[in-house]
Amino acid sequence: MESMPESIPLDVSVATRANEARSVTKLSNAIGLLGKEFSPDKEEERLQLLKQARLLVQALETPRETMIKHCWAQPAATLLIHIGIEAGLFNHLAQNPGPKRVDQVSKALGFDQDVLARAMRHLGSMGYLKEDVIGKDKNIFQHMMINYPNGEFQNHMAGYRQGRPSWMDDGFFPVAEKLIQGADTSADAAFLVDIGGSIGHDLDEFCRKHPDAPGRHSLQDLPHVLSQVQRIDNKIELIEYDFHTEQPVKGARAYYLHSVLHDWTDEVCRSILSHITAAMKPGYSKLLVNENVLPPTGANWQATALDIMMMTLNSSRERTEGQWRNLLESAGLKIVKIWAKGDGVESLIECELA
Repeated sequence: MESMPESIPLDVSVATRANEARSVTKLSNAIGLLGKEFSPDKEEERLQLLKQARLLVQALETPRETMIKHCWAQPAATLLIHIGIEAGLFNHLAQNPGPKRVDQVSKALGFDQDVLARAMRHLGSMGYLKEDVIGKDKNIFQHMMINYPNGEFQNHMAGYRQGRPSWMDDGFFPVAEKLIQGADTSADAAFLVDIGGSIGHDLDEFCRKHPDAPGRHSLQDLPHVLSQVQRIDNKIELIEYDFHTEQPVKGARAYYLHSVLHDWTDEVCRSILSHITAAMKPGYSKLLVNENVLPPTGANWQATALDIMMMTLNSSRERTEGQWRNLLESAGLKIVKIWAKGDGVESLIECELA
């Protein structure tokens, strides 16, 4: 029997490096020269300048940004442009120049204000609108199980995260200070519980980066998901679990939700959170929510693209800081701090029992 060829280690940092870094200076200089002589009446010069600008964008973009742009951001924008045309959004804006609040546009169009705000936010982040004023039968999960049973989605999401800043890294969230110090050091003590953790990308990374964390770690997901787990740290136990039911691991140091709550409405999220808070130990346990936290204006286009994807697929959302506070506080939690690491990077919301 032939032996399997050895896999070649992949440098995942390429996902976050500019596509053509060596071309940036040359393209910037060309744009500067063309820009000095630019006249809107000279079509050929305009096209040359536009070409160089596009080449500069392509050179500056990372492979990951290019993927997200084509897979999420642009399809979402195309959908929203179509909806905007049908709803009369662009006619209304053209016929009524000047800044407008979303509630004014919503009232004029007879369109749901929350949906319109999310649509305009993404169109603004993609450059189609100028943002200068603050302003369920067969669901997607069943669809994924039926049509993509072999882990394609889990692998896609692993690729989405490659090369991205992680809350487990130094300088993001102080793991030693916040979690390891003061933790129960018994071998059978529950330390980190990854709820809905797919095939263990995050928990495996945590074990690699923080091997000194005491106790045991738990990876929880549905049976058909856990059946796809191939290689994982031996400190991790697999628990078949539906997060709409009672949490079986009590009194853990930390419960962790990564990109779970954005799949669900506030009402369902409160139910999910109720099972976690019931298992938490007052004064000891933490809940760590790893999600996008949208600013009120100037949101990153990757996050707004995902917001539209969530609205389209799940009738759910990415949330602003205010929306996160309202949701978590209504579930009996208090936010200790929102840890962030730059524009377009998922934050870590550190919570305790209120």
